Amino acid sequence: MFLKNCWYVAAWTHELIDGRMLPRTLLEEAVLLYKSESGKVVALQDRCCHRGVPLHLGRREGDCVRCMYHGLKFDATGKCVQIPGQEVIPPKLGVRSYPVTERDGLVWIWMGDPALADTDDIIDFPYLRDPQWKGVPDYMHYDANWLLIVDNLSDFAHLAFVHTKTLGGSEEYAYVTKPVAVERLPRGFRVERWHMDAAAPPFHRKVLPLDEKDRHVDRRNIGHMHIPGIFFLESMFSPAGSGSETGSREGSREYRNCQFMTPETRRSTHFFWTYLNNFEGSDHNVSRSLHQSLIEGFMEDKHLIEAQQKVLDADPSFRMLAVAADTALSHFRWTFDKLVAAERAGESAGAPVAMLKPVSA
Repeated sequence: MFLKNCWYVAAWTHELIDGRMLPRTLLEEAVLLYKSESGKVVALQDRCCHRGVPLHLGRREGDCVRCMYHGLKFDATGKCVQIPGQEVIPPKLGVRSYPVTERDGLVWIWMGDPALADTDDIIDFPYLRDPQWKGVPDYMHYDANWLLIVDNLSDFAHLAFVHTKTLGGSEEYAYVTKPVAVERLPRGFRVERWHMDAAAPPFHRKVLPLDEKDRHVDRRNIGHMHIPGIFFLESMFSPAGSGSETGSREGSREYRNCQFMTPETRRSTHFFWTYLNNFEGSDHNVSRSLHQSLIEGFMEDKHLIEAQQKVLDADPSFRMLAVAADTALSHFRWTFDKLVAAERAGESAGAPVAMLKPVSA
């Protein structure tokens, strides 16, 4: 069900400010996240090895955390370093620690074999750290398997029907547009799609000056999906007929959509996201407007995806059938299943499975 030997987003860094100890279930494992006194992020198994009490109910002491049931204290590596009233600490007393690192406002965690954790494998998306690109980071919880969200993001055609009055703009999008490029990557895919000479979708019109709101646009979407569930969308809206399809960028406005799906359980998902723009300047209302528009659109998706999960739970024998628009998501699922099978084969043979390097965005 899960691919363990890869990096997942565990939190936004702002979720760990002010000494917060954040409990979060990741890949059906209870994890405690916190920042040590030295400023380093720590990820420990959220279960005291003594009597199983969750460590997030304890307290942080410097770089360590103390269980407030019987007072056992664990350092940032998970080693038990103090037992009140007992001088000798058995070496086996401790909790699991996970490789974890901060990058571009995100906390990344490695849930698999620690010996294979290489931070160079973390996917790079430079817009997250470029001060020209601004947005509001956020989190959403889905009561559905993360692959159903991946499927949804892999299919631009649904914009026309699910998001007609929000992110899509019209049902025409599904009928008159087709991908101009579908690139199968070793750990995902890249899809490019154009919609020429069309009315701007509602979310875009909201942030335009009055004299631009009713102009038709040429719209380009380039979606990148990476295993285990990382989605980057590059969107561009140009004045209709301005030649953007041949490289002209005059009058264009662009967005960068970053979404990270991390399994909580096989039927629930942590969803981290931000929607960036590079044209708001000092007017932060643009980011606020886009943030609210994306929430509205995501709730339209969430309603359907969670209903879909209930249908699949009710009839485990049901198998979804593919149509032509499913080319990219079918490749993703096939690639993901192949990596999981290879990882399990390596585990059963007692040997680590080598990572395939991710393709940079």
